[in-house]
Amino acid sequence: MLNPLNSSMIALALHSIQKDFQLSFATASWLISSFYLASAVAQPVTGKIGDIFGRKKTFLIGLGLVALSAFGAPLSGTFLMLLAMRLVQSIGSSAIYPSGMALIREHIKERQASALAVLSIFASAMVALGPTIGGFLIVWGSWPAIFWVNFPFVLISFLLGWFMFPKDVKRDRDTVSRLFSSLDFWGMGFFAAGMVLTLWFLLSFNAKVHYLTGFAGLFFFGLFAWRELRVREPFIDIRIFKTHPQLTMVYLQFIVLNIFFYCLFFGLPSYFQEVLRLSVEKSGVLMLFMSGVSILISTIAGKWIDKAGVYQPIMIGAFISIIGATAFTFFFPGASYLVLGFILALMGLSYGIGNVVLQVAMLRESPKEIVGTTSGLFQTCRYLGSIFSTIILGLIFGENISSESIITVGKVLIFTGTVSFIMSLWFSRETLNLFKIKRV
Repeated sequence: MLNPLNSSMIALALHSIQKDFQLSFATASWLISSFYLASAVAQPVTGKIGDIFGRKKTFLIGLGLVALSAFGAPLSGTFLMLLAMRLVQSIGSSAIYPSGMALIREHIKERQASALAVLSIFASAMVALGPTIGGFLIVWGSWPAIFWVNFPFVLISFLLGWFMFPKDVKRDRDTVSRLFSSLDFWGMGFFAAGMVLTLWFLLSFNAKVHYLTGFAGLFFFGLFAWRELRVREPFIDIRIFKTHPQLTMVYLQFIVLNIFFYCLFFGLPSYFQEVLRLSVEKSGVLMLFMSGVSILISTIAGKWIDKAGVYQPIMIGAFISIIGATAFTFFFPGASYLVLGFILALMGLSYGIGNVVLQVAMLRESPKEIVGTTSGLFQTCRYLGSIFSTIILGLIFGENISSESIITVGKVLIFTGTVSFIMSLWFSRETLNLFKIKRV
């Protein structure tokens, strides 16, 4: 819950923070951008650390960092300190997801998809409800309240993790020292630099494009690839993308899925309020048609995947996204509230299925010994999808949002849904070929 909750609540607090610290909106918005940047880098890094030093330890340390940020942020006397606490919060909450995914992979053997559906429900609920929760908290206790709210979640999670998680494999001091010395710090550094600079370049598309950061990002990714192909124990063995093509396809399809979802999540509230002239409350209720159905279908999808496997749900979820996007393009502008709700429910249905099934597929295609790292990369793909969606919306909406621009968004959704469906066909084809080989 903690990462999606804190990434979405801050949106409603920016105005108060901007006023208290006397900042421009562009400066204050770094509280959002920096969180995404740090999370995109920290997820695979903390996943790798968990693979080596233990998932339970990494999970509990992550909670400790979130608690530190929840205590320190409200006491910040300067914006720089607040930004630093926000980065600590991002790194701490990023350590939790890959550790949790790895624990599920290692210790839950039966009904694994249903267990993953629980994670999906909490994540989807917090993304959807985060702005609403943040609004109530800010009315109650101004912007520091969105940090204080973390304490009960951290305390309960820490106690449950401490007493209920299986213990990590105990290693002697020499083994720990050897593992620490074998960490690929150069690879981590090149990856972090490449990711930060590339995302900075992408985020600049809606203002003045920073071409230099784009070239620098590619340069560091080139250094990262060169390093990983030569080091004995790489941070991310990039050969895995060739030896495990199904895993690579899962990552690509997850990026496309999140472009689809976040185009709606970021774009529709502005459309409802600026074009339809709806209040914030009514806009939130309409968005719940999408997020609510997504949450409900997640539990059903988990049980379905446990019985049928991942390939049929991947195809059906992608196909529903095409139907929903087509209805959105041709019927959404000017439709009644009932029709709007029905179309959004279709969108939520496709996202709920896709989110759960791709999590399961990622776990099943990941080598067991690096599942923390691969889970972290999976979340990085989510952030890439969300950032690409903001670029697309910025290019389409420009200065004004209109019914014509929302139709253009619909066409983009049809395209992304079709790409996702084609990917799912390739996924199933590869599986059928493998099945035939095994039978022979």
